[in-house]
Amino acid sequence: MFKKWMGLSLSLVLIAGILAACGGNNAANDNAAGEGAAEGDASKPVTINMFTASPEYTDAFNAYIAEYKKVKPNVTINLEIMQADYNTVLKSRIAAGSTPDVFQTTAGGDIDTFAEYSADLTNEPLAAAMTDAVRANMTSADGKVLGLPVKGNLFTLIYNKQLFEEAGITEAPKTLAELDDAIAKLEAKGITPFANAYKEWWVWKHVFQHFVNAAAQDAGIDAKTLVANFVAGETTFADHPVLNDNFFKFVDTTVEHGTDKPLERDSNAEVSDFASGKAAIMTGKGAWDEEAIKKINPDIQIGIMGYPVSDKAEQSQIITGADQALRINKDSAVVNETIEFFNWLYTSDYGKNWFSGVAKVIPPIKDAPLPDLDMPKQMDEILKTEPSGDLSINYSLDTFHQKFGELMQAYIGGTKSKDAVIKEIQTAWIQLGSNQ
Repeated sequence: MFKKWMGLSLSLVLIAGILAACGGNNAANDNAAGEGAAEGDASKPVTINMFTASPEYTDAFNAYIAEYKKVKPNVTINLEIMQADYNTVLKSRIAAGSTPDVFQTTAGGDIDTFAEYSADLTNEPLAAAMTDAVRANMTSADGKVLGLPVKGNLFTLIYNKQLFEEAGITEAPKTLAELDDAIAKLEAKGITPFANAYKEWWVWKHVFQHFVNAAAQDAGIDAKTLVANFVAGETTFADHPVLNDNFFKFVDTTVEHGTDKPLERDSNAEVSDFASGKAAIMTGKGAWDEEAIKKINPDIQIGIMGYPVSDKAEQSQIITGADQALRINKDSAVVNETIEFFNWLYTSDYGKNWFSGVAKVIPPIKDAPLPDLDMPKQMDEILKTEPSGDLSINYSLDTFHQKFGELMQAYIGGTKSKDAVIKEIQTAWIQLGSNQ
């Protein structure tokens, strides 16, 4: 369900220490906490339990927990992070009646999956602060805002500008033919074209969604409708050559011209392969990897580009949006205090700068600066002249995406044929793709 280090079993309970309050600033900060939630008794001890699956943001989360302690000294926030088996543990806690005060899910279809446990945030200041695209990703089928974006996101092929230059590639390829030409030029210089992380099931959905968007464009419908048609069993891969042919051709190409043993390369290995110059292009990833890449190679020149999905250059698009959501337990004993906390984060001056300055992510809210990173800056420039692709992974549930990833692993591992995999993907879409 979540993006980074899925194989890592990590469970941490991180409790913010007791910090002295800056009393002179409390009134102003309290006003920033928002109008929609009832404010709690400032003298009454309050404990908020957060359960998330984003270990990459542990330090950033702890930073805003410590800052909020200055605003509300009576509020203690317990942060528990578990990545391996997170979904299973979350569902077991909900079933046992022990739903955390704050928990994390994917956005899109899973907004409705967990709707009955989620507080309605539609009229809160935090909802008004979200960008339109992000708010749509947090909204249920009946129009309620039920999630909080962890971050805005960017899904793209990531390439090494210096290796492209060495190979004589002057422009990022936008068509499959241009991609084949770029591969030939890279290999002529002894450069491996692709770094993959095909051991991870979740990278597959990030690749696939670019082809889903192109298939929808070819069919003259939007991606949400196309996915709904697959879930309803009303269309098949055979109806969409971009899926039936181009997607598998792209996957075959990345394996044939990629790093060795693709089913043994996880997310961290892929980052290492790319950052160390062992490969020129990263597949299945996005903006969240930039800092990890730069830690290995601070001088690397990163570029971003859409996936070449067809012979139509305009179908090569970067994808933006929010695919992860925090949820506030509507039955929590501290629901008002929890909403008050997130209203503060999404509307205060500290919060507006936290996304880019501390977490170093693309802000999901309006009027917030971009982080000082290459990929978000390039995204901003690209989107001035080109549209963003649809975040179509949000239209299927992660139960489907995980099965999809496992089937694609079987395909490149040689244990299932293309035809068998397509048939099983279509069946999985019907069985697992919707919460209806």
